[in-house]
Amino acid sequence: MTDEATVVQQPALAALSAIVHSQSRRAAAILEAVARGLVSFEPDVTKSWFEVVEVGLESTPARENWRKLMQNVVTHFPGHGTLFEEKYLEGKSEGKAEGKSEAILRALKVRGLTVPDDVRERITGCTDLDTLATWFDRSLTVSEAEGLFAGEAEEPTAS
Repeated sequence: MTDEATVVQQPALAALSAIVHSQSRRAAAILEAVARGLVSFEPDVTKSWFEVVEVGLESTPARENWRKLMQNVVTHFPGHGTLFEEKYLEGKSEGKAEGKSEAILRALKVRGLTVPDDVRERITGCTDLDTLATWFDRSLTVSEAEGLFAGEAEEPTAS
């Protein structure tokens, strides 16, 4: 199936075609046509069909090509490791880390402690939630901002 109009008329057949022909020499052309056709639907419909195809492609080489085609299209199949799910979880984790960093800085500020730029950068650059939780606990009792890192190695910012 390489005709976008047919994809729009028969999205289920198009999704099945993309999955069934994932090993063929025409797989790339089929995936491109299916992707172009599916984006003509409402965003939620497009997202659903994109994920149906991705889950169906399983671990075939075509799956990576499909993931590139759908880079910007969110997940209806949790637990299948789809690109949407990975990006969602990555963003959720980043958001939690950012929130914890802000809480640490706020606690230090409310307590009247000066936060040097290098300390601020280390806090905001950290993405490890356990490390940030430890630093938050310490932020409530340290006498200076540098005390957050007591007993730890000097860097890594992306803990």
